[in-house]
Amino acid sequence: MKKILLLSDSHSHIDDTILKYVNQADEVWHAGDIGDLNVTDSIGKIKPLRAVYGNIDDDKARTEFPLHNRFFCENVAVWITHIGGYPGKYNQAIRTQLQTNTPKLFISGHSHILKVQFDKKLNLLHMNPGACGIHGFHQVRTMLRFEIDGDKIQNLEIIELAKK
Repeated sequence: MKKILLLSDSHSHIDDTILKYVNQADEVWHAGDIGDLNVTDSIGKIKPLRAVYGNIDDDKARTEFPLHNRFFCENVAVWITHIGGYPGKYNQAIRTQLQTNTPKLFISGHSHILKVQFDKKLNLLHMNPGACGIHGFHQVRTMLRFEIDGDKIQNLEIIELAKK
């Protein structure tokens, strides 16, 4: 079993509250718009990190992290990308690949809107953790925490951080 902390859209912001949750996880996944790599460096010193770059990220982040990160966690096929859309409105650039090589868990960021939705058509779970940073239009900073046990995604929690 793995305890996962999922965050996105940090936009160069990292603080002690985020790091407290990092310490409680087995792995941390960042769905892009990292900003300053101090964010991922700080996380990576504490726990294993998987990340993708987002549209605001510079060449340093684009060199260190991929646009798409596909992997297995336990027996769950995972795909993380920054601008992925959500069920019924997937990014056109990846729609065909989503349909032909469907993961069990599809994660994106970008919108700053926390959303967890099951796609019945593709039989996948979509997660967007919202934004944990202090820049953007969101009012409440959010992250997600969950467990993967074998082929099960379970014990999903919304973490609400302070208002911006």
